[in-house]
Amino acid sequence: MPMDRPSVLILDETPSTNAEARARAEAGDMGPLWIMARRQTAGRGRRGRAWETGAGNLAATLLCVTPKPPAEAAQISFIAALAVAELADSAMSQPLAQLKWPNDVLVQGRKISGILVESGLRPDGALWLAVGIGVNLQTPPDAAERPAAAIADFEGAQVLSQDEAIARLSVRMSDWMALWDREGFAPVAKAWTARAFGLGGACTARLGHETVEGIAEGLDPDGSLRLRLVDNSVRRISAGDVFFGEV
Repeated sequence: MPMDRPSVLILDETPSTNAEARARAEAGDMGPLWIMARRQTAGRGRRGRAWETGAGNLAATLLCVTPKPPAEAAQISFIAALAVAELADSAMSQPLAQLKWPNDVLVQGRKISGILVESGLRPDGALWLAVGIGVNLQTPPDAAERPAAAIADFEGAQVLSQDEAIARLSVRMSDWMALWDREGFAPVAKAWTARAFGLGGACTARLGHETVEGIAEGLDPDGSLRLRLVDNSVRRISAGDVFFGEV
């Protein structure tokens, strides 16, 4: 996906940067464009969950177009997680960010970011992508389902402004996307695995219609999570919620 450095559109307030990106894509905008909101009032997470964007935090969506088929284009969520992890590390006194499948970014076991990728087909057959990224820069959410934190909570961390954060994030996203375009998913998977939280340990995967338990072994070439079950068979998890240390 060869891509110029995206420009950045800054909105004072919007319900959802992903919704803004979708509207622009459906109107024919091809990007690449970052849409950032100073204040987001109705952010969304995966599986329809609400995403709380506290004061001073980052709410941004990258709008772009790709010739990749949908299954391959979905790998961009791993790229977004890597870019956020590198953003977090750039503000820390030491690298602490880890990645929980598929795209949660954790620092000392607490979630600092949410990523939501949405897509649709253009009339010309190309796929538009809206890569929504929320990062807790300065304030953690008040009512999180799981342990959460802001980057500024950690000792020695730099307090990043929204402008500083989007500038750093944009560079890291562009660099990883260029590598993905040149060399495929393999280098992305390698870098993701180096930061992986929970691999080699007990894992519970809730898939909507069933719950499976086993040992998380790693990523398949397409980004699915390999789960070794008690009968020694391997289950590929391509979508769902995973929890570690619960078997």
